[in-house]
Amino acid sequence: MALFVDVVNITVKAGNGGNGCVSFHREKYVQAGGPDGGDGGRGGDVVFFADERMHTLMDFRFKRKFTADNGDDGSANRRTGKNGADVVISVPPGTVVREKNSGKLLLDMSEVGARRVLVKGGRGGFGNQHFATPTRQAPQFAKPGEKREIVEVTLELKSIADVGLVGSPNVGKSTILSVVTSARPKIANYHFTTLQPNLGIVKQGDDSFVLADIPGLVEGASEGVGLGHAFLRHVERTRMLLHVIDISGSESRDPLEDYDAIMKELEAYGDLRNRPMIVVANKMDLPGAEENLERLREKLADTDIQIFPVSAATQPDFKTLMYATIDMLKDCPPAEPFREEELYDIADFEEEPFVISRKGNTYFVEGRAMEHLLDSINFGNEESLNYFHRTLRRMGVIDALRAQGAAEGDQVVIGDMEFDFVD
Repeated sequence: MALFVDVVNITVKAGNGGNGCVSFHREKYVQAGGPDGGDGGRGGDVVFFADERMHTLMDFRFKRKFTADNGDDGSANRRTGKNGADVVISVPPGTVVREKNSGKLLLDMSEVGARRVLVKGGRGGFGNQHFATPTRQAPQFAKPGEKREIVEVTLELKSIADVGLVGSPNVGKSTILSVVTSARPKIANYHFTTLQPNLGIVKQGDDSFVLADIPGLVEGASEGVGLGHAFLRHVERTRMLLHVIDISGSESRDPLEDYDAIMKELEAYGDLRNRPMIVVANKMDLPGAEENLERLREKLADTDIQIFPVSAATQPDFKTLMYATIDMLKDCPPAEPFREEELYDIADFEEEPFVISRKGNTYFVEGRAMEHLLDSINFGNEESLNYFHRTLRRMGVIDALRAQGAAEGDQVVIGDMEFDFVD
């Protein structure tokens, strides 16, 4: 049996943009050709693809770094550099992508065949042809391409199924799945025989649905006990639940206490307790089952939860239960995709482009806008350096430093650059 992996950490990086070119037109009998430096090509994107042929994240145990190609630099004669190739990362449908450090949910790959861009490649830098003005006819600088950072993300596989089989360990969920579908999960008379979700398709007449056998839950599962989080994440997308109970009370367990324990864990993990549900009272062929069934009916008398007594071992006829499940599914809303967040908060970027802090007579200017500006400057060129100072004034950095008390000769630090403040 292939190893089942449903959580993995990887790093991704979009391609950097190519640098703009500094070049001037050269032609016979043309003594002073104008600037003709081409733009850099765009870096490749990081793209995720929901591949229906994949069912586990096992492939990522062997490859964890994914990098798109950088864009090529521009060249003379206004030639734009070639765009970098995208890196396409195939994942099983149902995978969600989170930023590792913040936990932000960035992508929900719930749709089979979906292609989604996680990080766009850097834009190519402008060639010097863009910086020619009536007073600066021979610009000796061009813009570097935008740089892209390495991003650490966590991939979590959340099974896509219409109905989930939940319950305590060893209550017969896998047996039921093997009876009503063509799936062949491992079945044995001991706890945690099932250590990974198993999916099968139930077909009744013209109707069908996907049924998932979720590994047995134990008390404390919502807090991670017994691999609880690993199991419960596969219930999140289900539209309804079949709550399987060992109604005979074998292994000296009380089926009503088992019911309460599972409901408590479903509630603690999220809104799973409120999912449409049918209780499946399994192992009706064993002693004590009838008495416990009456107790269960009394317990649920004031609810609208249906109870179906069955015996997966001796009377494997589940047509009535399956038709009841199909009828309930018709009234269940489709599974909602998870709410996605932006990798970078664009609103914050626009409202607060930089932040100034002070230590003694040294002022630190930080922010993503500053990082972007530094990436676009060629500090080895005087004209590019002048452009940098003009941009600081236009963005209000100089005024903000002055307002915070910066005086002639104080040190200002922006990224790796240090310079004296000049009013």
